[in-house]
Amino acid sequence: MVGLSLPLNTPPMEAKLSEEIPSGDGWQFEPKWDGFRCLAFRDGDAVELRSKSGKPLGRYFPEIVAALAALRERRFVLDGELVLPRGKILSFADLQLRLHPAASRIAKLARETPAQLMLFDCLQAGERGLADEPLSARRAALERFMAEAAGPRLLLSPCTTEREVAERWFAHTGGALDGIVAKRLDAPYQPGERAMIKVKQQRTADCVVGGYRLSGETVGSLLLGLYDAAGKLDYVGFTSSFSAAARAELLARLRPLRGDSAFTGSSPGGPSRWSRGRSSEWIALKPELVAEVSYDQVTGQRFRHGTTFLRWRPDKAPRQCTLDQLQHELRPAVLGRFLELPG
Repeated sequence: MVGLSLPLNTPPMEAKLSEEIPSGDGWQFEPKWDGFRCLAFRDGDAVELRSKSGKPLGRYFPEIVAALAALRERRFVLDGELVLPRGKILSFADLQLRLHPAASRIAKLARETPAQLMLFDCLQAGERGLADEPLSARRAALERFMAEAAGPRLLLSPCTTEREVAERWFAHTGGALDGIVAKRLDAPYQPGERAMIKVKQQRTADCVVGGYRLSGETVGSLLLGLYDAAGKLDYVGFTSSFSAAARAELLARLRPLRGDSAFTGSSPGGPSRWSRGRSSEWIALKPELVAEVSYDQVTGQRFRHGTTFLRWRPDKAPRQCTLDQLQHELRPAVLGRFLELPG
């Protein structure tokens, strides 16, 4: 794409994790959406979508390519997040289904569950390259661009420069957001650099310990379950955040509970391409222990990442540990109305 100011392999600007929303003047705050990071390039008739790792995404999201190709502006570079609304949530699991080798399958999914591109930065508009300009100028250019481009497939992410507003988003959306991203208004776009700050929601859930895996002679991880509406215990993830001393003590707590598998719904899987040689064997436990864990994101009905062990809950009956504790992110339109912002 010779007419663009940035090459297709440009990595997006990234964020470093913080426990607090930054204070002081000169910040712009945005919701952190739950999807696939995406840089969108157009040069004449050619449209490209690239992932954070630089891989092409266009073939998996033909409805987004078509929306970008239909715009009047024929040359641009945009930064955003591919999201897929399903009911009242953003479904990361449905996004993953798009990464399918069969074009017919992708076309079917694009018709039945179309994705959206939530845009939050503009690196080129027309002949004007913007990456070296401050965020304040890039945001103004993006808003001008989206005044004509916004539609059902292309959305403008809301933003604010008021920390109090960002705090309200973070505190009062009931776990709806994945977090808040803070950017310096006077900073240029810095490809590949962790030049933004993200503050992520940490949610908690009380889970049944349905089994464990060993790591050598000690406990490697606890396998967690939650009861579904039919009363079956589904495997939802694991926790492995224990010190070496705590792992040794865990065996004494767990050995008396060994028994038949408590997972009567979905259960921990066997070997997979993600196991990297680690043992997939696990030891079943009677469903008597309850652990409170913190987690960041949910995909389908499971924790997307490993959780952090917080404490034991001897006061909680295992049957009280149900799937309705899991919180998903709201879809953009619902969240936009909740925040009383456009988009």
